[in-house]
Amino acid sequence: MTRPPVRTAPTGAVYFSLLGPLTARLDGHELPLGPRKQRLVLATLLSRPNTPVPVEVLTDAVWPDDPPRTARKNLQVYVSAARTLLGPAGHEGRDRVVHGCGGYLLRIAEGELDTLRFGSLARAGRAAAGRGDLAGAARLLREALDLWEGPPLNDLRDSAGVAEEAGRLEARCLTVYEDWAETEIELGRPAVAVDGLRDLVERHPLRERLRAAWMNSLHQSGRQAEALAVYDDYRQLMARELGLEPSPAMAALYRSMLGRGREARRPGPAREAVGPAAPPACTAAFTGRPGELRELLEVLGCGEERVVVVSGPAGAGKSALALRAAHLLADRFPDGRVRVRVRREDGTARSRAEILAELGRLCGVAGSAAPPGNTASPEGGAGGDRAATAALADAWQEWQARHRALVVLDDVPDEASVRGLLSRSGKCSVLITARGQLAGLAPVHRIALPALADAEALELLGKLIGAGRLRADPGAALRIVRACGGLPLAVEVSGMRLAVLRHLPLAEYADRLDDPSAALDELVAGDVSVRHRIASGWQDLADGDRWVLGRLAGLAEAGGFTLDRATEALGCGERAAIRAVESLIDAGAVTSPAGEVTAHAALYEVPRLLGLYAHEREGV
Repeated sequence: MTRPPVRTAPTGAVYFSLLGPLTARLDGHELPLGPRKQRLVLATLLSRPNTPVPVEVLTDAVWPDDPPRTARKNLQVYVSAARTLLGPAGHEGRDRVVHGCGGYLLRIAEGELDTLRFGSLARAGRAAAGRGDLAGAARLLREALDLWEGPPLNDLRDSAGVAEEAGRLEARCLTVYEDWAETEIELGRPAVAVDGLRDLVERHPLRERLRAAWMNSLHQSGRQAEALAVYDDYRQLMARELGLEPSPAMAALYRSMLGRGREARRPGPAREAVGPAAPPACTAAFTGRPGELRELLEVLGCGEERVVVVSGPAGAGKSALALRAAHLLADRFPDGRVRVRVRREDGTARSRAEILAELGRLCGVAGSAAPPGNTASPEGGAGGDRAATAALADAWQEWQARHRALVVLDDVPDEASVRGLLSRSGKCSVLITARGQLAGLAPVHRIALPALADAEALELLGKLIGAGRLRADPGAALRIVRACGGLPLAVEVSGMRLAVLRHLPLAEYADRLDDPSAALDELVAGDVSVRHRIASGWQDLADGDRWVLGRLAGLAEAGGFTLDRATEALGCGERAAIRAVESLIDAGAVTSPAGEVTAHAALYEVPRLLGLYAHEREGV
């Protein structure tokens, strides 16, 4: 991990390095970066490339304890010196460092910063592994690792802010090293990874994936006794330091080394005859969401992120998007894709025992029968039932550790419902759909679903009522989808209703939806009711949040509300209003701007149909 780095900057371009001491080179010559405080500012900006860094973050990095009164002015001086030193960005002569409402932003291209190049190579390597090109994956991952010159930002780690960023970089390096080592072992070249894994385990003794790779590399190299000793050392360390046993996956690896031949223990995705079934078929009317679908496929397809949360209000199309992605990712998950609903039909949360039992049945996990007793209990009941649930959880974790599968946990009510289901090791990925954002889960990749754009909503409506009918009165069709608030479920229900009521002019139906007192009554098609789905989301809210939403729904009728208007409507102080609004954002009941903006400048919105329902319930 300390080979000479590969430089990628073209002639005349500055090349920055964080993977070691902070450096900047121009045509092979190192540039002077100024005094220490100026270098701290530059290191903090480079740690968040092409992203606004708040002034407060820069201040804490330079003066963690007691910033002077002139801190902002001093920062301006340091940034000005950096501009002079670094010159313009790109070929358009733009400023390298710019200042906006979100803070200072440093413009930088992938070929100018080693961390960006590192991330690009790592993603490419994981994508190659997903395609089955293990040799290409090993080469790309090794190229990424060769960019490292030592502990990142090792000359500035006495600053707490910089040390935190350096720790994140080092964690990324360890993950890529693990990926590379496992790939080399699967290629039958374990000897190339042994020494490096030993050194890293000595520095990170509790990192289980590193230790498992070291065990495998030793065992595949014919050094079985040493491999077993690695496990024994780990077991004793866990007991001594944490009072815990190794994970079921680690224990299973140890048992396999005791009882099988060398080739049977080569790591890699299992190819057992019993595997999870494919998820349900996608809806034929799935439309739109090209950006979100592309992001989902890229994130899950490259294998860098193992947990993705897709959030949005009831009826936003989260399940449809998840199922669409699951079908398109079939070749990335050779051990299958499985989908389990985390709620019952009445909207209440299922117990962990029920979910584990269903996952076990679908995936062929041994001992997957539902435990007896009170399955409504989150832990599966008392006494023996808790033990049975714990056994199911261990079996599920062991299955995930040995397979490369995609698990879709659909309609998750809260973080507690899924914490015990997420993989602790192995190559399984989990796609979660939820109304709230599940802020307590980390680290995860988040995708929030906004309302459909007009063009997407019209396309969906046209699929259901026919393109000819849509073209006959495009103005009325646009009124319909806007009255639905761009909510996919509402547009779909409108389409299903109009497909049956062929005599009903679009303009007349648009008039009905424009009437706030009648809109929800019109959004019913057979047994599909928008009001019923929104009511389920309403029940998820705490009593205080419901009251707040009722007060804010009236403000949203004019197209949104500001923090000042929310403060006035709620009759509270500014801080209390901010907390109340942000609680609803977290619950998925209020939307906020996609980009960074101050709380006072933001324009918040309540989805139209949710606002109408809030009026009904709260009598606002």
